Amino acid sequence: MCPWFPRSIGAGGTTLKTVTLNSYGFFVSMTMHYLYILYSKSVSRYYVGETSDIDNRLSQHNAHYFYKSFTKSAEDWEVVLSKKCSTKADSVYLERFIKRMKSSKFIEKIIEDRKILDEILLKK
Repeated sequence: MCPWFPRSIGAGGTTLKTVTLNSYGFFVSMTMHYLYILYSKSVSRYYVGETSDIDNRLSQHNAHYFYKSFTKSAEDWEVVLSKKCSTKADSVYLERFIKRMKSSKFIEKIIEDRKILDEILLKK
């Protein structure tokens, strides 16, 4: 057992699906991340975010877990688009790209044609 990492991988009930070493030699968990777009009919607005657990994040938004968040304005948020990304960096990049556009028309185009997201990542 490693002195600075109290539980070895797989010991003591700790299980990680995929484990790899980063460039510094530390263990990192390679979990999938998702870009998601929520829509609320009551306020007729979209919200863009990224997470590793969409169901949990949707519950948090609808329960106003993030009390200073934009999503506190409604309780009927639903996922209208989710895209699985291979890295957190990709999902964060897409989230920031869409938010920089500040356009619901652009979001609606993405919902209609999800290939736009792949093209954005290719040009990164």
